[in-house]
Amino acid sequence: MSKLLLVVGVGRSGTSLFTGITGQLGFHVPQPEVSADDTNPRGFSEPRWVVDFHTRLLKKGRVTVNDSRPAAWEATAMAAAGEDVRAELREWLGGQLAEAPELVVKDPRTGWFLPLWIDVAAELGVDTSFATMLRHPAEVLASATKSYGTWQTPGSRAAAWVNVTLETERATRGGRRAFIRYDDLLRDWPAEINRAGELLGLAALSEASPERNPEADRFVDPTLHRNRVRWDEVGAPARVRDLAERVWEEIQPLADPGGDTEESRAKLDRAHAAFGEMHAEAESIAQSSIHAARPRRKPAQERRQAPPPSTLRARLSRRVPAPYRRRVRAALRSLRRS
Repeated sequence: MSKLLLVVGVGRSGTSLFTGITGQLGFHVPQPEVSADDTNPRGFSEPRWVVDFHTRLLKKGRVTVNDSRPAAWEATAMAAAGEDVRAELREWLGGQLAEAPELVVKDPRTGWFLPLWIDVAAELGVDTSFATMLRHPAEVLASATKSYGTWQTPGSRAAAWVNVTLETERATRGGRRAFIRYDDLLRDWPAEINRAGELLGLAALSEASPERNPEADRFVDPTLHRNRVRWDEVGAPARVRDLAERVWEEIQPLADPGGDTEESRAKLDRAHAAFGEMHAEAESIAQSSIHAARPRRKPAQERRQAPPPSTLRARLSRRVPAPYRRRVRAALRSLRRS
């Protein structure tokens, strides 16, 4: 049976590192990939087709990749609901699996469309599993600010981390999944990859070692962990910061052996409810700001007022070449005198 490994989680959380390792261990990363840059010098391991596909759907739903709104999940579900969207993904995924029976797909936008991926993979008879990277939210915020700029406030980014983390955890329940801490992967990549391989039922990962896979060992560079910061360095509001820290603590057991329990999930469900209440309260408070930011509509009288009709002379002057306009004006004056 073909195997599909979806690497999910908030962007800048180590998903590129994990996917790059799996690529070195034999999983196929669909080509072409997004090009490496200064923010990710070893490459993103992101298929260009997948990034473009998700980006188009996000724009359709008016959702950003780091969207903090709980309502954004309904918008992305609607954007992906058409049969044409499913057929497009089915054709691409089927073609990729025909070339390589073990496929790894990573894109920070994937979490917004997990139900679509799960359904299409099931239609194709693919064994799907999920790897979720965990990195402290303060570090994610610092890295995202360096990579994407300051257009999004620290409070909004922190809320987006909570939003995406909690929904991704919910969406992968019931499937084969593994949670991997970024710090643990950098410190001892063989142990973490082997643990993930056993949880996911992927032999290529559960038998990895530096001796058998020297390319993977060279790929892991702990010096790339450049954003070791905490909350006091990123400036997120206290209430959002405290909730993000709570979610961070309560999701930790899922990365421990035997920690993915009903008790752990129940705690995350309560955090999910708390976040929904907090965001609804923030939206109600910010209603005046939202209203003021809307484009101003022209008054009804101004919209109804039509421009004055142009005269025959004005219309002719626009159509007659400049060298002949004097002759035309002279002819018109002669006609009026007669």
